[in-house]
Amino acid sequence: MPEGKTKCRERVLFGKEDILINNIAWMLRHIPVFGVAGDGKYKLQPIFVDDFASLAVEKGNDCENEIINAIGPETFTYRELIETMANIILDKKRLIISVPDWFGLLAAQTIGLFVGDVVITKAEIEGLKSNLLYVDAPPAGATRLTNWLREHRETIGTRYASELSRRK
Repeated sequence: MPEGKTKCRERVLFGKEDILINNIAWMLRHIPVFGVAGDGKYKLQPIFVDDFASLAVEKGNDCENEIINAIGPETFTYRELIETMANIILDKKRLIISVPDWFGLLAAQTIGLFVGDVVITKAEIEGLKSNLLYVDAPPAGATRLTNWLREHRETIGTRYASELSRRK
């Protein structure tokens, strides 16, 4: 049994059965305006779930204490992520507006009533805006979100993925 402990920082996963990227796509498909908390300049670096799994297997037997920056090869601001997803999935621009955090949370709670889920929490908004999903480091994964979205543009976001239902 390894004595060391490998820790992965917060991350955004994408791939089959992911929730965040899928549900952003679902909202882009179903809601004509997308609200971004604050200026949307906070960054994230999505990693493909298979790249993340390979990294976990590779590091699984290491005995060293290590922090892994489990990030993919692309960095987006949150606003750029939404714009990029709309352009790839819908092949058109979507109106993206900056909203105060309280309004974004209220809108998410309203959407949550319709889909039976918690869309986003205050803590998640604060984490995004604090750049907790960004590090200045080389990528650990090789799969680009933009390429993956192009390959799955017909199916991504066609159904809402409930995080609460998945936990039951």
